[in-house]
Amino acid sequence: MAYLKVSGTKIVDQNGKEVILRGAGLGGWMNMENFISGYPGCEFQIRAALAGVVGKEKSEFFFDKFLEYFFTDADAAFFKSLGLNCIRLPFNYRHFEDDMNPRVLKPEGFKHLDRVIELCAKHGIYTILDLHTAPGGQNTDWHSDAGTHIANFWNHKDFQDRVVWLWEELAKHYANNTWIAGYNPLNEPTDPYHTRVIDVYDRLYRAIRAIDPHHALFLDGNTFASDFSHFGDAHTRWENVAYSIHDYSVFGFPASPEAYTSTDTQRHRLRRSYEKKRQWMDERGLCVWNGEWGPVYARKEYEGDRTEAINEERYRVLQDQLSIYNKDRLSWSIWLYKDIGFQGMVYVSRETPYMTLFKDFLAKKHRLAIDAWGADDSQVRDIYQPLIDLIKREVKPEHQNLYPAPVWKLSDRVGRLARNILVSEFLVQEWAEHFRGKSEEELDAIAKSFSFDNCLHRDGLNKILTDNATLVAQEK
Repeated sequence: MAYLKVSGTKIVDQNGKEVILRGAGLGGWMNMENFISGYPGCEFQIRAALAGVVGKEKSEFFFDKFLEYFFTDADAAFFKSLGLNCIRLPFNYRHFEDDMNPRVLKPEGFKHLDRVIELCAKHGIYTILDLHTAPGGQNTDWHSDAGTHIANFWNHKDFQDRVVWLWEELAKHYANNTWIAGYNPLNEPTDPYHTRVIDVYDRLYRAIRAIDPHHALFLDGNTFASDFSHFGDAHTRWENVAYSIHDYSVFGFPASPEAYTSTDTQRHRLRRSYEKKRQWMDERGLCVWNGEWGPVYARKEYEGDRTEAINEERYRVLQDQLSIYNKDRLSWSIWLYKDIGFQGMVYVSRETPYMTLFKDFLAKKHRLAIDAWGADDSQVRDIYQPLIDLIKREVKPEHQNLYPAPVWKLSDRVGRLARNILVSEFLVQEWAEHFRGKSEEELDAIAKSFSFDNCLHRDGLNKILTDNATLVAQEK
């Protein structure tokens, strides 16, 4: 078996035959996220809080078992059975180095990453390695695990040096693994100057290529993988590179401005948003990979009798996006494979120890809208609206749209700082206290809630993915 590579606009095998990568991201695993597994705030906060409640040894035991159960052979077999062929593996840099001991490799970081790469290979599934969290935070959101809305990765060269070092270590470890389709060196950068991201990509390209000349690189656009407009002629310096967009549609979220009924106008808007993201690549004949996309779904405990109708609407969005992608023979990785019931292809049963333990807490989180992703702020909007009104009244209009506008509107910025950072911080300890007094056996059972056998399947989503993956495969 040989490496996949990028040739013009396509990903091809060693014989030059086109390979269309169709799959999902394993979000919430080696880079945990609040809406995926039900905690408040950031991963580093809950890890510290849990260690404070149950002790370092038990805390490490719980998180290790969580990583073990989250993806096993059963998950890989199921994923392959859907006709999908690639999993994007997001990971947090903290698995490989400590902030207080930088540039000292933690070999145990490879334990679960190696295991899942090997499981996927066993079932004929490619993997893409995704550095989802970088020192200092490479973007302004919770999933860069920095606890702030300032992406300080771009402000401190040492943070950038550490990422270059880490990718050198990763390249040494994985250079000969041909089941790895490629490396995604930095998830969703938000560089407000739009130039430092290109400088960092230049450094990463040179560092990785000095060790590993074979694996493809998948480079995200700036501003959450949406903007390549400042990349200029950078592509002329890079070979075997695909360019990653993240093609989320507002129609697939609670904040949608209208019901999605698949009108000509709505489908045109889907297409236009997608085309705008990939315009720079199309003008230059470059390869595009859609590294994240997909709607979120209603849950009966929150949306009640409207759940089924909402989800049918979201499936229409999903199908219309796939129709666009199929015409372009686009490789994609939907977000995401597994969670607690909001977006995953499979999701943890409400009857498991984890979900019963946190039932009331999860309802509280939802009511307070402390997760940014797909938030429904209807129950607290009146609390924050006066602050938004104050800013609109006292700040000149031309000063209100701070980067990463327009992705973040003013209301989004207030929500991120006031709800998703401030209020969630006060709930971190409450989350951890649920584990107080738990034995290792009980911690194991809680972690095992995330195992495949304890998950339900989102059949509507999975059927659409399978049908489209099969359709594209038959057209080859």
